[in-house]
Amino acid sequence: MDPIYRLAEYAVDIRYEVLPREAIEATKKDILDILGTIIAGSSAPGCKELVRTLLETYTDPRASILIHGHKVPSPEAALANATMGHALDLDDTHDGAFLHAGVSVIPASIALAEQMGGVNGRDLITAVTLGIDWVCRMGLATKVAPIASGWIYTAAYGFFGATAAAGKLLGLNVEQMVNAMGIAYAQAAGNTQCILDGALTKRVQPGFAARGGLLSAFLAKNAITGAKNVLEGEAGLYHVYLKDAYDPDRLVSELGKRFEGVNLSFKPYPSCRYTHTSIDATLRLVQDNQIEPDEVEAITVGINQQTYKNVCMPLEVRRNPRVVVDAQFSIPYCIATAAVKKEVFIDDFTEQGMRNPRVLQMAQKVTPIIDEGIETKYPRQISPAVVTIRTKNGKTFSDGQICPLGSPENPMSFDELILKFRKCATYGEKPLAHQRIDAVVDMVRNLESMGDVRDIVKMLV
Repeated sequence: MDPIYRLAEYAVDIRYEVLPREAIEATKKDILDILGTIIAGSSAPGCKELVRTLLETYTDPRASILIHGHKVPSPEAALANATMGHALDLDDTHDGAFLHAGVSVIPASIALAEQMGGVNGRDLITAVTLGIDWVCRMGLATKVAPIASGWIYTAAYGFFGATAAAGKLLGLNVEQMVNAMGIAYAQAAGNTQCILDGALTKRVQPGFAARGGLLSAFLAKNAITGAKNVLEGEAGLYHVYLKDAYDPDRLVSELGKRFEGVNLSFKPYPSCRYTHTSIDATLRLVQDNQIEPDEVEAITVGINQQTYKNVCMPLEVRRNPRVVVDAQFSIPYCIATAAVKKEVFIDDFTEQGMRNPRVLQMAQKVTPIIDEGIETKYPRQISPAVVTIRTKNGKTFSDGQICPLGSPENPMSFDELILKFRKCATYGEKPLAHQRIDAVVDMVRNLESMGDVRDIVKMLV
């Protein structure tokens, strides 16, 4: 029997009462984090244009496009909100699964909860915890890195996680949940070519997954059938998309006991996770040693091969980003920003910010190399980084970072995520009153006590 049946049974049976406390807290942290990235991304290039397109196309007011305040059908609200949540590459990651887990699941769940009305905080936590776990399990089971497969797992697997969460909120039975997953498989997509071409579809693809998850659950509830052997069938996902390069045990082991949301990482910098250890090490070097930009002769960073391919090639583009996506996926640019500005945040990944001549000049001095020791010990992980700065007076400073800030091994606390949320709120398309910001923080912190999650939405429109 295809493992989709075991996963469907798990989704139908899971209850809030059996969720470990650490899983509940991880889900609440992720909901706050995604809401923050949605606010900050609401003003990002492509997002206003997407909202305008949806308003021109759909008139059924069921769910809110956050910050912008317009109402559209819930799948389209999920599309817009997920796109905004991913636009700045500041949303969560699961470093072992090589994907962003919450950015499709949470917007889909909130849009559906708004349409349904009366969804309480415990039910939202349960659905989101389930959806995130589902996405991460699919990523962990995959043996091929995104750069090698050509798939962006955030989007491709986000269809299934969003479907699981939506199906849970809609109360689908096992047969309906399996059908919903078959319908999700009929839509599942998301590719890395958008990264190579610096296209805005990089930020839209998780939105397609959020919308597709709602549509899949709605169709299954209304008796539309989908493929049954979704994962291991002759034309199932792991065979067609990955040529059977997957580990079925990692997909289904300890279902209902181990929740991968507890292993999420939260991002302090709005760039690809592959750049973060390099940023961490560079910031520490220039701050601790008071190294000024004019003193730098050269910077070398040692990383694994996977990271080199993802965020260092082609080197000329990474040193001279053409568009924002190039900068987000560039170790030379990110290290240069850290070395020049001694901080890295949203302003550095705008059309204006990425034209800073001092940063671009510094990026020419950054040389990434494949460190054989790192490659041998950490071939598939988010790469540790060793950054070496040589100054013009002949001094050399070197430091390394194994686990990036925000990872489970080097975590950001709830209070630190609140500070990030407040910073994100200053970048929204329209300003939010401090009272509303405080209200959202308080609601999410105490989400299990909330009677209707629409109260959160009301603060963000």
